[in-house]
Amino acid sequence: MENIHKSFPGVQALQSVSFDLLEGEVHSLVGENGAGKSTLMKILGGVYFPEEGQIFLDGNEINFKSPRDSMDNGVSVIYQEFNLVPTLTVAENIFLGKEYTKKLSKELDRKSMNRDASALMEKLGLPNFDCSRYVRKLSVAQQQMVEIAKAVFNKARILVMDEPSAVLSQTETDLLFALIQDLKTKGITIIYISHRLTEVLELSDRITVLRDGQFVITFDNHEKHITEDDLVNKMVGRDISDIYPDRSDVTFGEKILEVKDISKAGMFSHISFDLHAGEILGFSGLVGAGRTEVMKALFGSYSIDEGEVSIHGIPAKINSIPAAINHGLALVPEDRKGEGLILCLSMSQNMILSGIKKVQNFGVLLRKSINEMVGHYTEKLDIRPSLPNRKIKDFSGGNQQKVVIAKWLANNPKIMILDEPTRGVDVGAKVEIYKLIDELAKSGMGVIFVSSEQLEILGMCDRVFVLHNGEISGEFSKESATEELLLTAAAGLYKKKSL
Repeated sequence: MENIHKSFPGVQALQSVSFDLLEGEVHSLVGENGAGKSTLMKILGGVYFPEEGQIFLDGNEINFKSPRDSMDNGVSVIYQEFNLVPTLTVAENIFLGKEYTKKLSKELDRKSMNRDASALMEKLGLPNFDCSRYVRKLSVAQQQMVEIAKAVFNKARILVMDEPSAVLSQTETDLLFALIQDLKTKGITIIYISHRLTEVLELSDRITVLRDGQFVITFDNHEKHITEDDLVNKMVGRDISDIYPDRSDVTFGEKILEVKDISKAGMFSHISFDLHAGEILGFSGLVGAGRTEVMKALFGSYSIDEGEVSIHGIPAKINSIPAAINHGLALVPEDRKGEGLILCLSMSQNMILSGIKKVQNFGVLLRKSINEMVGHYTEKLDIRPSLPNRKIKDFSGGNQQKVVIAKWLANNPKIMILDEPTRGVDVGAKVEIYKLIDELAKSGMGVIFVSSEQLEILGMCDRVFVLHNGEISGEFSKESATEELLLTAAAGLYKKKSL
């Protein structure tokens, strides 16, 4: 790809970007949210068309007119939001558009499709994979494997993976990495996009950095001499020495939330903890440990079977989301696109959702009040570009996350629950979000911080609870918590609770 230009209304997404691939390499593409990574890949995938620039495949210039055109030329893109049909089986998804049919009846030959799909999955290191199951019943990791199988079946030569490990457990991530190495040996080229720089450094043969829609540098990583600092400095154009805010002199206020022995059958049991004003309380654990379910129960999405929740010392019956909001709670969900935003609405429309009563009069929206609210939080949270009427789906992940946070800040909550607040967010935006969370806590808000990243938990939280199989398996102060202890507790091997 040579000198690629692409712009959208008010934004120059790519400016003279060049990018090349070698057969059988893992070439990572990194940069902050909004750097142009996704736009460049959508051009390669035939979704967008460049305004200037050329694409060459095997030395021959080619113009992709559609995603199908790109796929037919050996390019397969696995986006963060999978392109699978949930109501079809695994085999039907793999063979979509290339189905087997019976000679006489012309009906789908599902038996043969299941057989060949199973053989394909076995080649990918997944023996006994039930290809007759509906995709909607698969885990995220299993759906991702189906996407990879589709790409291999379609004879992809170039496979683009956008944040493939974002919601995977460590075991699932290890399986993914082994599969990537196997695909390399078969001559398939992988473009790997991730904000997890340790993964990028581990997997990549070469690493290209984009910043503000422009090419910065391509590192040769064959000798593994490149460091995270090297990447970060090129990504953000500045040195980020203090990633986490200093909370050494923080003092807490009154107890604002007390959770006593709450349980929900099949999700979690006997969960107890308290939260003070000004405190950042961390929840760690492996994927599926029950962290998200506990937070959703506190926010009224699930009704608890037993136990009690008190706010400011008074028992609170939180049996619905409106009840949680009325008690001063806010939840920034793990799935920001599915549960935190309405993607077809604008940034402005999303931002006023929770505080909509403040910008209306007798049911009529007040444009001046909306502009003031949106302008205030756009500046406070440094949301760029400042385009309130732009659809939220067209913003970077970091800016989308800021809009979800702003939506709740407009409601003046007393307790803010943040579930994986930096997932899929670049390092620069992470630092901004960390700073914002620190400021919220120091203003007197109680913050619950849920994360799968141990270093993030250790860097941000004043106390940490670890969950394993729906139960608290460890409790640590900031001073006593270590990465090893968190991992031991997450595996259910930590016996003594300590504070």
